[in-house]
Amino acid sequence: MGVSTSGPDQGVACVTVDFPPVNALPVQGWYDLADALRAAGRDPAVRCVVLAAEGRGFNAGVDIKEIQRDTGHGRLIGANRGCSEAFAAVYECEVPVVAAVNGYCLGGGVGLVGNADAIVASDDAVFGLPELDRGALGAATHLARLVPQHLMRTLYYTSRTATAAELHAHGSVWRVVPAGQLRAAALELAADIAAKDGCLLRLAKAAINGIDPVDVRRSYRFEQGFTFEANLSGVADRVRDTFGKGQGDSA
Repeated sequence: MGVSTSGPDQGVACVTVDFPPVNALPVQGWYDLADALRAAGRDPAVRCVVLAAEGRGFNAGVDIKEIQRDTGHGRLIGANRGCSEAFAAVYECEVPVVAAVNGYCLGGGVGLVGNADAIVASDDAVFGLPELDRGALGAATHLARLVPQHLMRTLYYTSRTATAAELHAHGSVWRVVPAGQLRAAALELAADIAAKDGCLLRLAKAAINGIDPVDVRRSYRFEQGFTFEANLSGVADRVRDTFGKGQGDSA
């Protein structure tokens, strides 16, 4: 249970997340994931990182129950900062990151894969942001890296999901494979990347990030301000208590 790193095997390190039962990460889990990704990227023997998960799904976002148990805002602030660090650690990893996505990839999961360099998904994978049903906001920054703008908005407002096949059609998923072949397919792609010169790969990663039209860290932190506002105003609790069907004032 937790975050573990295996390898590197022929230049590939695998960072695996395992938080039963649904891979909804507690605050410390997000920081642990960020630390593991950054450490793997700093390792001179590593030329590519595979980000994977155990269990029924890749990631179900933050541990909402942990936040609800908190009588103040400490856990919410911790989750905001932890998610921001983990998402940035994927994006800023010194070498390319391949996400191996199985099952559900929701909320924080989209934040992770939206910042990855490549995505391999199992044929049962679904991607979405159920934030409005959870009394939260965020990760539209990352969903916009996976699907076109109008589809991103529709998915965001409705809390609906997109399949791995649909994302493959949009060009954001490299391959869709049967669940039993996912890890092997991700490692195969990672090995192809790791076959390149390590110094040149690190320069390439820095160069590609440098020409990105969106500052993903700043964009996501901007979104998080509205998440905190929703919690301070009480609307977040109201929506969570009514399973996303809150009918309160919008002002």
